[in-house]
Amino acid sequence: MQKTAILILAAGSASRMGKMKQLLPYKNTTLLEWIIEQALKSIVKNVFCVLGANKEKIKKQFTTKPIEVIYNPNYKNGLSSSIVAGIDFLQKHNFDNALIILADQPHVTSEYLNSLIEASKKNPSKIIASNYQGSVGVPAMFPKKYFNDLLNLKGDKGAKNFLLQHNSNVLKINSHQNLLDIDTPEDYQHLLKQ
Repeated sequence: MQKTAILILAAGSASRMGKMKQLLPYKNTTLLEWIIEQALKSIVKNVFCVLGANKEKIKKQFTTKPIEVIYNPNYKNGLSSSIVAGIDFLQKHNFDNALIILADQPHVTSEYLNSLIEASKKNPSKIIASNYQGSVGVPAMFPKKYFNDLLNLKGDKGAKNFLLQHNSNVLKINSHQNLLDIDTPEDYQHLLKQ
């Protein structure tokens, strides 16, 4: 049985938003808690959250949830530093797959996460990535054989360039939802109007 973990990346300081976007209200909860709920409703039981900026404030919000926090002390170095912190932790704990999701993708549902997990079971050697608006990105499932490569990521591009470089071994799953991130106050206002 493959040991899979969901890794929620929530370490950023949300400089474009101007406030802690992880704690922005959304559907009677917060953006981050909504994603945590979706992850916990999926068929994966090991859910981890990578925190950095404002970690104590954010952590207080979900003390009742059965998830483990991974601290990323290098969060100022961009999204890739959170992937590195998370993958490093998973590698040390012998996980076979990492399903990476962002804290600011409110249209990600447990059903969609399950579809990625099922695709991974059928194609265990492939990276399973999300295909939306002509672009490939996260949520994405990475088999263990890519962990060492992921540990070398740098900058704020996260996994996108990595996925493009390994395009021939990426299985793209079409999302019926727009999985765009909420980065600016305008994005957030647009989300609330939907």
